[in-house]
Amino acid sequence: QVQLVESGGGLVQPGESLKLSCVASGFTLDLYAIAWFRQAPGKEREGVSCISSSAGITYYSDSVKGRFAVSRDNAKNTVYLQMNSLKPEDTAVYYCARSRSTWFMCPSAAGHIIDTDFGSGGQGTQVTVSS
Repeated sequence: QVQLVESGGGLVQPGESLKLSCVASGFTLDLYAIAWFRQAPGKEREGVSCISSSAGITYYSDSVKGRFAVSRDNAKNTVYLQMNSLKPEDTAVYYCARSRSTWFMCPSAAGHIIDTDFGSGGQGTQVTVSS
C-alpha cells in the first residue's frame, strides 16, 4: 500500500524557515519522482516543487524559486522541502505526491507541474506564516 506521510509544518514569522519531510512506504522510492503541492483555503492545489528519481532534475514554481530547495534520501525513503524566507502567501497545507509512472521527468524550469501526473499524496502538513 502506497503511503506518504508529511511532517515539519508549523507557525512561523515572515522571513523564517521550515523543513518539511515526506516519508514514503509501500513502494520503491528510487523509481519515482516526488512533487510537493500546496493548497490554501479556497484555492486550487499548486505544484511548487518536483524532484526526479535520481535527484538529477529538480523543478520549482516561480512563486518559490530561490527560496525553497527540494532534496531526497532514497536510503531513508524520505524527501525534504527546505523552505526559507517564508512569506504570508506561503501559508497552505503542503502535500507530497508520487508520480504515477516510474522514471518520471520533472518539468523544465519553463514548464509547470501537471496535477494529473501525480497521485493524491498524504494528509499534508500545515504551514502558517504570520506575524
